[in-house]
Amino acid sequence: MKRKILLMGVLCAALAGQAQTDTTTKSSPTNNQGDTIHIGSMIIIRNGKGTVDDSIVVHTHHHYYYKPSNISTNWLIIDLGFANYNDKTNYSSQETQNFAPGSTNDWFKLRTGKSVDVNIWLFMQRLNLIKHVVNLKYGFGIELNNYRYLAPLLYSENPATHISYDTLRHYTKNKLATDYATIPIMLNFNFTPHRRNSFGASAGASVGYLYSSRQKTITDENGKQKKHDDFDINTWKISWVGEIQLGIIKFYGSYATKSIFKKGLDQTPYTVGIRLSNW
Repeated sequence: MKRKILLMGVLCAALAGQAQTDTTTKSSPTNNQGDTIHIGSMIIIRNGKGTVDDSIVVHTHHHYYYKPSNISTNWLIIDLGFANYNDKTNYSSQETQNFAPGSTNDWFKLRTGKSVDVNIWLFMQRLNLIKHVVNLKYGFGIELNNYRYLAPLLYSENPATHISYDTLRHYTKNKLATDYATIPIMLNFNFTPHRRNSFGASAGASVGYLYSSRQKTITDENGKQKKHDDFDINTWKISWVGEIQLGIIKFYGSYATKSIFKKGLDQTPYTVGIRLSNW
């Protein structure tokens, strides 16, 4: 009887051991295979040993590929900058003295930081020429130039345009404003065409038509006054224009090809500032 019980015990132990061995053999490949877990931009790879130290964390970065279109439009661009001019006037000439009697170079000095340039471009378009690296850029808008004088200059239009030095009144504000409807055309070089905020530069020319000019003064004696006239200002303004793109920061500049005035003064205007645009 005891032999039978002992034999049954040995048989049960053997069967149990065989069952345990079979189970381990079948599950081992699964355990050795490990797990791959995705969490956001991380990939966690576990080798199957079940410990944190044996896990591998891989960081992945997604590079978004921006594909520009062959023609793109940027609406309502704003320029904020400063206006000035290069004064090459020969103040000893008879023509200058007829236009501004008694004038010297000191007459037409401007207030630093007060002579401003504000441009509003209704739209600009960029047309792909060569692989989106070389593009044609053009648009339409208005240029608003304001020249703030230090001296008490007074513009008069009768019988002809002339400028006088007004010592009879105290000026708290004195500026000449010129407004142009302008079309710029530039060749654009985009060094990073597949980035939305690109790096590049543009260069070209613009043609502007003078649609308004005026002198605005504020004096203690007469208060605020505006005088609208062409003041012998050139009707057309042709300028060299440029732009630098540094990602989201963009700078612009312009330099005219000739003087503001038709006669008397040789003052070539230029501007520089920041451009607020999408590209």
